[in-house]
Amino acid sequence: MMDLVIEVVDEPGALAKVAAAVSDAGVNMAAATYTGTSSNAEVHILVPHAEAAKHVLGISHVAVSREREVVVVDVHDRPGELADLTRKIAEAGVDLDLVYLATGNRVVFGSKDTDKLKAVLGQS
Repeated sequence: MMDLVIEVVDEPGALAKVAAAVSDAGVNMAAATYTGTSSNAEVHILVPHAEAAKHVLGISHVAVSREREVVVVDVHDRPGELADLTRKIAEAGVDLDLVYLATGNRVVFGSKDTDKLKAVLGQS
């Protein structure tokens, strides 16, 4: 799956504009995260169809600033699951630079070394 990053002005309705544009195109967001400062924010959305999402966001005058492949892992909703996964990743020497939760009991991981991350998580 692809993680799309959209930089927006941190104001009421910023996330709603992104979410509406993507949903109006019929693209399902499997996850989203929004982190903001006093003036700007970064929205990460996880989508199975990145080209369709980028196209409709462009039409809506919302630019995707970055995109990248991420690794999505099904997890059990129990204490220690994230600790176990991240320990395994760390022991393999993989540096994570992105982690967030997705729908359906899944965790999204990003790393500069996606191939090694996939191998560690059994997705090669």
